[in-house]
Amino acid sequence: MHTPKNEPPETAIVRISADERARAGILREQFARFWESANGEPRAIYDAFISASPLTSDVSLDAVDEVGVRGWWVRPARAEPDRALLYLHGGGYVQGSAKAYRGFVSQLASRTQVSALVIDYPLAPEATLPAAPKAALAAWHWLAAQGFTRVAIVGDSAGGGLTLVTLAQIARLPGGASPVAGVVFSPWTDLAFTGASMTDPAVKDPLIGYEYLRDCARKYLGEANATDPLASPLLGELHGLPPLFIQVGTDERLLDDSRQYAARARRAGVPVQLEIWEEMHHVFQLDVTHLESSRIALDRAGHFLINAFNRPPSS
Repeated sequence: MHTPKNEPPETAIVRISADERARAGILREQFARFWESANGEPRAIYDAFISASPLTSDVSLDAVDEVGVRGWWVRPARAEPDRALLYLHGGGYVQGSAKAYRGFVSQLASRTQVSALVIDYPLAPEATLPAAPKAALAAWHWLAAQGFTRVAIVGDSAGGGLTLVTLAQIARLPGGASPVAGVVFSPWTDLAFTGASMTDPAVKDPLIGYEYLRDCARKYLGEANATDPLASPLLGELHGLPPLFIQVGTDERLLDDSRQYAARARRAGVPVQLEIWEEMHHVFQLDVTHLESSRIALDRAGHFLINAFNRPPSS
């Protein structure tokens, strides 16, 4: 791992071995076969893909269905009662479910020994902006009402963007507790599509394409503008956010969404750690069964979260 001259010192470029590169190549072939052979309703197919991330053996699962909050608790046996992860899932704002993400979320819950609430939020096109940000903020308030005083917010892809939106919303609230940290994997921060990686022919993204993201953005925005900070956290007010940890791969359309957001957040005085993983695809952390990089990346994210939870509240 090293930081090249064209990246700030807070950015780590993570290199992979030749063996790992070979494993990643085989995995891409598996992706292609899965999507070519998949039949059925798109949301069900997406959930089947996400559900392949295995559930750890040391957690229990409990459904949540209360006014304003639906989803699943993923609870390690030794979790401390005042700590929680709020997880916001990906899927381009049009797909994804809390149930499908339980396995992946268990990977973080086990590594941190912190209970995680993964929520269902309204999906587009049935629901458009600002339905999802309202649901995420409601979940934050619900956790506070349940007595959780130390909460970190985590998300991937669109859920990563929603995580950053939610952190910004909370930062503008008068008084009260603040999240201890934010962790995002391949976040979608810019629905105005200003990043060069979106159309760079050198970027070979095996999972999501530019036109797919364009379609998702149209469905999610409804009558809203792509520059609305509730849609594009890159374009919002970033002062006052908690420490952030961002991971992204070099082989994905959303690479510059992470780069640009990290740069803006640093200028706003936010502590940001950005890791750019060589030749890794979109939300590669899901592939813990196949890739050592996925396991190491989650170890590093878990370490960041543990440090954030153990940091004194006044610091």
